[in-house]
Amino acid sequence: MIRYGLIGAGMMGQEHIRNIALLDGAELAALADPDEGMRRAALAQQGGTARAFADWREMASTDSCDVYVVASPNDAHHATLLELLPANKPILCEKPMCTTVAGCREVVAASARRAAPLWIAMEYRYMPPVQRLMAEVRAGTAGPPVMMSIREHRFPFLEKVGDWNRFSARTGGTLVEKCCHFWDLMRLVLQSDPIRVHASGAMDVNHRDERYDGRMPDIIDNAFVTVDFASGARGMLDLAMFAEGSYWQEVIAVTGPKARVEAKVPGPARFAPDRQERAAQIAIADRATRTETAEDIHVDPAILAAGDHHGSTFFQHQRFLDLVRAGRGQPDVTAKDGLWSVMVGEAAERSARTGETVRIGEP
Repeated sequence: MIRYGLIGAGMMGQEHIRNIALLDGAELAALADPDEGMRRAALAQQGGTARAFADWREMASTDSCDVYVVASPNDAHHATLLELLPANKPILCEKPMCTTVAGCREVVAASARRAAPLWIAMEYRYMPPVQRLMAEVRAGTAGPPVMMSIREHRFPFLEKVGDWNRFSARTGGTLVEKCCHFWDLMRLVLQSDPIRVHASGAMDVNHRDERYDGRMPDIIDNAFVTVDFASGARGMLDLAMFAEGSYWQEVIAVTGPKARVEAKVPGPARFAPDRQERAAQIAIADRATRTETAEDIHVDPAILAAGDHHGSTFFQHQRFLDLVRAGRGQPDVTAKDGLWSVMVGEAAERSARTGETVRIGEP
């Protein structure tokens, strides 16, 4: 039995609890969160057998966990990781790894001095339709990728304890907090590193009438972002955080000289009940035949019900647990991958706010 310790028992932490419960040979042994309400809610989801702590350091001092999941607010990751890494236990850390490139560099350096894996939770890699898209690209269906586009039209940021996700200082900014998944996907699918970023974005619709201690939120709610890669390929993100009526929440497309391959993903069912029966889809537009074929991609309903990320959290946990049990090997998503995604997100935030094109160097 692999015993998990959860640091941060809020919305995403509770999604991890539901998914850990679906794993064979794993249990949540302990959880920590400074908010009493979140601790109670998380314990209720877990079944009440885990030990609960207000301070994660006290939890760690009991040495009752084999692995840790870090799901605290973004701005807490840096300090938590630097304290937790020397214990040399496997860690699954929610994205973004840190809110700044400088913080990420420190974590990369610290993680290099230990044997146990640090895995950054870029769960969008594990969505079944995205897995299928990557398989098609690697099989050469599209030919060498020339363009990759991601459209996410979704619901606004949800309410969180202390309203921490309303301010860029705590999240890293929307193009870090929300979009690091997408920079990671682009880099993974295109098999190339980004070299230049240009963004246009603002907070035009959401949160404009909200005030917290007299302060107005400053998080971008829509953007177009283009990313140039060393291979010559281009990526583009089309983000709207006020489009919850969209039929597909994400549409991810890779286009090459032979075909366009698209993965289409519905949003969480709890925000639109009609989506409960809607499968994801893979579509291939063949240039030679000038035809498009589409295929539904189905996911076990029990896995879909465990989270808001189309089953990806569960499949990510399976891969992480396999690595833990093997006792050797590299995580699918390394600390360096986490750094790259924040590098692009930070550059995109800067570009959106200044209008300049930002070049990216080696990490």
